[in-house]
Amino acid sequence: MEKIRIAVVGLGTIGQTIHLPILTKLPEVEITAVCDYDLSKAEFVAKKYEIPRYYTDLQELLKAEDDVVAVDICTSTYTHRDVAVAALEAKKHILVEKPLARTHKEAEEIVATAKKYGRKVMVGMNNRFRPDAMILKSMIQGGELGKLYYAKAGWLKKLSTTSPWLTRKEKSGGGVVLDIGIVMFDLAFWMMGFPEPKEVVAANYSHNTRGVEDSSVVFLRMKNGSTMTIESSWSFESNQDFFYCDCYGTEGSGSLNPFRILKRMHGNLVNVTPVSHETPQTLYWKSYDNELRHWVGALRGLHPVISTGEDAVHRMKIVDAIYQSAKIGRSIIIK
Repeated sequence: MEKIRIAVVGLGTIGQTIHLPILTKLPEVEITAVCDYDLSKAEFVAKKYEIPRYYTDLQELLKAEDDVVAVDICTSTYTHRDVAVAALEAKKHILVEKPLARTHKEAEEIVATAKKYGRKVMVGMNNRFRPDAMILKSMIQGGELGKLYYAKAGWLKKLSTTSPWLTRKEKSGGGVVLDIGIVMFDLAFWMMGFPEPKEVVAANYSHNTRGVEDSSVVFLRMKNGSTMTIESSWSFESNQDFFYCDCYGTEGSGSLNPFRILKRMHGNLVNVTPVSHETPQTLYWKSYDNELRHWVGALRGLHPVISTGEDAVHRMKIVDAIYQSAKIGRSIIIK
């Protein structure tokens, strides 16, 4: 089997602790080069994983590595547009860690470039690849919970002190909504089967930040009558980080964290949750392992990409509406 040759760009926490450990263990993958603006980091990582070449300049990598098929982009959000477009223009497929870009416009530019050069774009939404999430999704798709009419999801998480750029709007594009809110929105939206949004009402708060929001509450009404609420925060006073996704249908309900599926059977509500002994840490690791294996499979032509660039453009359109609604203090109709 010919190996898929991949270059990893951006050697921060997610690149070093998640992407490289997984990709380097896949027998069908060969990491031929890494790139980071920090020379010592690039050299250290290349030696650690026995990767033959390392670079500090992306253009130099793209010119020298003709045999690279795809680029795994793990850089900070403010570089995504430039790095993605450069890789696509060099006719490489790409995986971009969430969010795809800072704005709807930047996301559109990336997808348009991919279409121009006939290349695949996948956006890293790892929660879709959690084993419990995939089981719940399959049951929803199979009609086990009836027709879904409401979903709520949220993530409460302390702000990372290792990424100060997250609170600088010119670099991050926004605050907690773009950092973790979009992840839960994508998960809930995927669970519901991507209903077409009709309107959005949002309230953003900035208690401990300047220039960007540190808490957000969003209500979405869909054209098919279903509804969704999303909450995200770096500043909710809580003892621990916490995330959840709850889906309600006419015949039952499903939840993540804790994992639970309830189904109405013969007039009674029955717990039909599959037995699982996986820890939160295992589920987290498997979500990335499944995601990266899926990407490699898509590069080999085994299946279409899940979590496409087009998906991300659609989400960014909603994100723009969320910010607009929060700014003017009323609902925004999605056109």
